[in-house]
Amino acid sequence: MKTLYGIQYLRAFAALAVVVFHAAERTGGHFAIGAAGVDVFFVISGFIMWVISDRRPVTPQRFLLDRLKRIAPSYWLVTGIMVAGAIAGLFPNLQLSAGHLLGSLFFIPVRSPSTGEIWPVLVQGWTLNFEMFFYVLFAGALFLPRAWRLLFLTVVFGLFFAAGLIWDPQSAALATYTRPIILEFLGGVFIAELWLRRKVAGTSLGLACVGAALCGFAAIYLMGAEFDEFICGPLAMALVFGMVSLETGGSIGRVPVLTYLGDASYSIYLWHTLTISVAVKAAEILGLDGGLTLLGAIVGGTITGVAAYELIEKPLRKIFSGEGLKRRDLQRRPS
Repeated sequence: MKTLYGIQYLRAFAALAVVVFHAAERTGGHFAIGAAGVDVFFVISGFIMWVISDRRPVTPQRFLLDRLKRIAPSYWLVTGIMVAGAIAGLFPNLQLSAGHLLGSLFFIPVRSPSTGEIWPVLVQGWTLNFEMFFYVLFAGALFLPRAWRLLFLTVVFGLFFAAGLIWDPQSAALATYTRPIILEFLGGVFIAELWLRRKVAGTSLGLACVGAALCGFAAIYLMGAEFDEFICGPLAMALVFGMVSLETGGSIGRVPVLTYLGDASYSIYLWHTLTISVAVKAAEILGLDGGLTLLGAIVGGTITGVAAYELIEKPLRKIFSGEGLKRRDLQRRPS
């Protein structure tokens, strides 16, 4: 699929927003709206999966395997580091249990023994539980003819959402899968379908959508309002719709730094909290003020994510895609 620079830029900004959110949270600041980066990620995920499946048809089994190979290795590695740190006493507030660890590794929502919240060992991994839920449903849609897939996803997501409204389930899994935030994936799918049919907005309306979304997020931040997926979800959809509309109209060019950060966004998202924890502890020892600590945490978290992208994610991706094996095989063959 041709690179959509607007989508790449949104991935970059969403990841950085989450970094700032966690850094501010650990240093006594306030940037709760940064958590809305997750909403943007979910809409983008729905968009990308729908477009890729349309452009490169794949079997349901192949789709799930590809997504697992893309998501799991880096996540398992960071989770393993968290477990090792907890055993070594580096994370005194992290309590471990076999059930919680297994749930974390296999993307099953389980309540944390540390807090009672529905969080995996690596807290930000809660979003991957939603991603895997979406991938499973999406794989189910791939069993159907192209014409029936959108209806299938709409009905299934609608039923899960309605079940949450009606029954208010208390089990960790059902409480997760019936949250309104799941509709953001469906929103991304609808935007993708409109984009494929070239039924997006013009440049002016696209710019208005982007402007309205950014103003909405800014208003939430300035008012100090609590995170609300009923509000942030539609804003994220408007932002993604506006960006793909602008790109279709030729209004978005390539910015190499943002394109690269978009590529590295998954690693930034996974790894940044480890560095933030180290930065906060170092700042306490050195007696740095809150502003410097916040800046160090943001920069350090981002750099760590970029380094992990280059040194861990990219090599792992080559290994699991078979590229490394193919290259070694070619090197061994006689010329």
